[in-house]
Amino acid sequence: MTATVPREEQLWSRCAGCASLLYRKRLRRNLDVCPECGEHARLGAPERLRLLVDPGSLRLLPDQLPEADPIDFVDVLPYPHRLSAARASTGLAEAVVCAMATIGGHPAVLAVMDFRFLGGSLGCAVGELITRAAERALDDRIPLILITASGGARMQEGTLSLMQMATVSQAIAALREAGLLTVSVLTDPTYGGVAASFATNTDLVLAESGARMGFAGPRVIRQVTGRALPEGFQTADVLLRHGQVDMVVQRRSLRGQLGALLAATRPTRAGRPTRPPVPRQEPAALRERLTDDGAAPADPPADGDAAGTPSTTPGQGGTPPVRDAWDTVRMARHPGRPTTLDYLDSVFDGFVELHGDRLGGDCPAIVGGVARLADRHVMVIGHQKGHTTAELVARNFGMASPAGHRKALRLMRLAARLGLPVVTLVDTPGADPGVSAEEQGQAAAIAENILTLTVLPTPVLAVITGEGGSGGALALAVADRVLMLENAVYSVISPEGCAAILWPDRSAAPQAARALRLTAPDLCRLGVVDEVVSEPSTAAHDDPAEAAQRLRAALLTNLLPLLDVPPAMLVRLRRQRFRRFGSTRAGVRAGAR
Repeated sequence: MTATVPREEQLWSRCAGCASLLYRKRLRRNLDVCPECGEHARLGAPERLRLLVDPGSLRLLPDQLPEADPIDFVDVLPYPHRLSAARASTGLAEAVVCAMATIGGHPAVLAVMDFRFLGGSLGCAVGELITRAAERALDDRIPLILITASGGARMQEGTLSLMQMATVSQAIAALREAGLLTVSVLTDPTYGGVAASFATNTDLVLAESGARMGFAGPRVIRQVTGRALPEGFQTADVLLRHGQVDMVVQRRSLRGQLGALLAATRPTRAGRPTRPPVPRQEPAALRERLTDDGAAPADPPADGDAAGTPSTTPGQGGTPPVRDAWDTVRMARHPGRPTTLDYLDSVFDGFVELHGDRLGGDCPAIVGGVARLADRHVMVIGHQKGHTTAELVARNFGMASPAGHRKALRLMRLAARLGLPVVTLVDTPGADPGVSAEEQGQAAAIAENILTLTVLPTPVLAVITGEGGSGGALALAVADRVLMLENAVYSVISPEGCAAILWPDRSAAPQAARALRLTAPDLCRLGVVDEVVSEPSTAAHDDPAEAAQRLRAALLTNLLPLLDVPPAMLVRLRRQRFRRFGSTRAGVRAGAR
């Protein structure tokens, strides 16, 4: 039996900003902006498109993808049940609607996120749809406009959702190379993995009045710091003052502003830019196949592993023993576990540390510099935790600030100019969630690292040595080859954070750890990790010398072949590696387990 909404509730709405009781028809005529206080109510994607594009110009892009539950995630409800409920309540296939249209007579491709659908979370399907939209913009040589509304990456899809940050970012990079305009419009709210990737690495970043944007949400920051937040923290006007957005726009003015920007940046026929120098892979053909018959292509096996089982370091034995996921989390966090500085002393030779982001900071949670690996000079960049409480505090527990990410970015670019391979060592619970980090542009700093790594014309080899936490880890892990120590973990969110959101309380962290598929064997099966580096019989911290020897052998085995690959081919293959993490690929992997 369908519940009937009382007529008085249909006619009136209460403003979330000033609590005024507003006549619903008047509120809609005012574009869902409170006439009393100016509060901008959230809009669904269909309403956004109706308000933004020229009448009669809208053409929706296909949104049907194969059903995918890539890690068989279950909390108090199976993930497919949550998807079905979201589809029923919103009428949408996913948390984004993509379309082609004109704005002020100028053509563009739009990808509009909808917060009503599982908090606008970024999962494999959302990443695939936005990437296809970007590829359509590239094919048609027209601008891409992203309207963001999201709580971040989708926990129920584990690390595969984290990979979407890189997948969409490299699509943005291709548009940059082609000289095509990209614009993001931040709406309320835009957080987490969306803020730290495509929401902030576009050419222009606009914010709707009243929007909030940041890497860490206010609740998380209050819990971590124990501090009250400043007035207006993470709101559009504060973002503008801190230089993180180009402009703040009232809803009624947004179509006009976008039309003016499209007109000003539209290339003339004589000045039309050339195609990007890096060849694109096959997504256009893949899109045509999916549109024609809905069939997903076969998924190639992980490198060196036709059976889909984890590969191990050559000469180090067979498949690693199975350990409970929660036990692995605790092992990865062990205070005695070797740190980046320990490995720099034992695996590499002649390390020369380089400091500073050249913009005013030197984050102690990131160390980097030039070193030798055998007879090869490399640029090594890694998170540094420490072993004692004093060291952990001094290094901010390995949680990088924007200055740390910008230091890493500077060293990556320097390595590319000098022709040095980049080796990154990842061991962080996540990026710094503090107030000052947000005010200094944490999300944009992570986003720029991710985008830069997708196009860096030098070999990149990443190793998850301990904790690989969320976007803070991915900022150093977009690589040609990703290795993972046997007792390391890599996840879109901490088990405790996942449990606090999806379970009744944080005591369910062990269950969340198992559901997130965050161990090295799990991630190798999913194709996120290319190789598992076995540790000594108990763990790396029990025999650091042996652990260092095994890591050194793995680095050399994986790095040497990359040195012979031309830079353009390296970038192309790296892009293909991350492009495969779309919804169709995830669905095939899940079905194969």
